[in-house]
Amino acid sequence: MGAHPSVAVRLVESHNPGISRFRPYQQQEEDCKAMRSNHDYTPPRVWKWEEPSAEAEWRYSRINRPIAGPTHDAELPVGKHPLQLYSRATPNGVKVTVMLEELLALGHSGAEYDAWLIDIGKGEQFGTGFVEMNPNSKIPALMDRSGAKPRRVFESGSILLYLAEKFGAFLPTDLDKRTEALNWLFWQMGSTPYVGGGFGHFYHYAPVKIEYAINRFAMEAKRQLDVLNRHLKEHEYMAGDEYSIADMAIWPWYGSLTQGTQYGAGEFLQGQEYAHVIRWTKAIAKRPAVKRGRMVNRAVGDPAQQLHERHDAGDFDTKTQDKLTK
Repeated sequence: MGAHPSVAVRLVESHNPGISRFRPYQQQEEDCKAMRSNHDYTPPRVWKWEEPSAEAEWRYSRINRPIAGPTHDAELPVGKHPLQLYSRATPNGVKVTVMLEELLALGHSGAEYDAWLIDIGKGEQFGTGFVEMNPNSKIPALMDRSGAKPRRVFESGSILLYLAEKFGAFLPTDLDKRTEALNWLFWQMGSTPYVGGGFGHFYHYAPVKIEYAINRFAMEAKRQLDVLNRHLKEHEYMAGDEYSIADMAIWPWYGSLTQGTQYGAGEFLQGQEYAHVIRWTKAIAKRPAVKRGRMVNRAVGDPAQQLHERHDAGDFDTKTQDKLTK
């Protein structure tokens, strides 16, 4: 199709998430002027951090800061098992606890672990002990004490890959299938920040609702769901016919997004439209190890599904919050 002789045309986003259309350049300029009139913030030449005002506060605004490093002295507890996990049952945390429970279900006794709850709302990830394990101050973080000296592993994707290689499980040995599993593992690590830090923040957490930001990231969230839906139409699992760490990485984020349990956005994003993602989501949710993994380090929701700390397999039967608060 040839270009219009007098009007430059560009692909821009409409106000309907997931839909793009061609609009004349002049119309884009008018849209930008309208946005500027409605939002009069002009970025300074140099950004400076200021304590958030009361109206600008959100869930984690008091602990967010533009520098790294510890804010206080706090050593991490150490349990009896070879693997020490410091985490919380966010989607990233659930990836690792599901993996550990799956390994134990296969009979890998070396995967026994102690799971310690890190309260990120209180800034416990900025204690000296945690920062020593993960200088990025993000959960989950794992310490492997099974060797001659402790080995730290941080970033959820790195932990999944480390455990898969350590125990020889949930990562195909066939080179083609292994590569496909790693393709999707790294897809999740690279794509999901647009869902969490982008869509989740502006739709659910932000103290003000900005139409442009919500539309921008809703469109991207739906695009990613469509990527998964098209792939899962042709494959049982992410790497083909084998359940792998790719599924464990993607399921906590996108399964909950389609079911509406993440950010309460199921209806907004029309999650039920992604039938193949729903099929895959429900199949994984039925796995006993997944059910256990979802409970570990959980501190919100149904007390019967909250196991704040996990030190033994029997804790699932005796130490959930419904039993401890009776």
